[in-house]
Amino acid sequence: MTRYENPALTVDAVWIRRGRVLLVRRGRPPFVGQWAFPGGFVELRETVESAVVRELHEETGLSARPVGIVGVYSGPDRDPRKPTATVAFRMRGRGGPPHGRDDAREAAWVPLGEVGPLAFDHGRILKDALALERRRRRARSG
Repeated sequence: MTRYENPALTVDAVWIRRGRVLLVRRGRPPFVGQWAFPGGFVELRETVESAVVRELHEETGLSARPVGIVGVYSGPDRDPRKPTATVAFRMRGRGGPPHGRDDAREAAWVPLGEVGPLAFDHGRILKDALALERRRRRARSG
């Protein structure tokens, strides 16, 4: 039987609410101590949609649902552990105070104007999510 080496599938939760974005401070390598989106690896027999809901809850204690896709991001160097492909979802929910759990040392609603460098390629994902939000607002008002 032929054995293929494939990238790992991951998900990221991009939740922007009231001028803030939900981020977690990583508690494990890589990028220990840096801010990132809640997210992680998709488990066997799990959809990407259920994985992003699970990861968000595991890392922040919050519940939300995916309402759209920001994009799919891939590449051999986006994660130093191994090649990955991620589906970044826009999330919606009730909000509330997040609590860093699982492999997140801390979780917080960070004002968009105060977001510094993010782990992985999450800065690019945030930029794309904000551009998507601007396009959606223009379409609604136009």
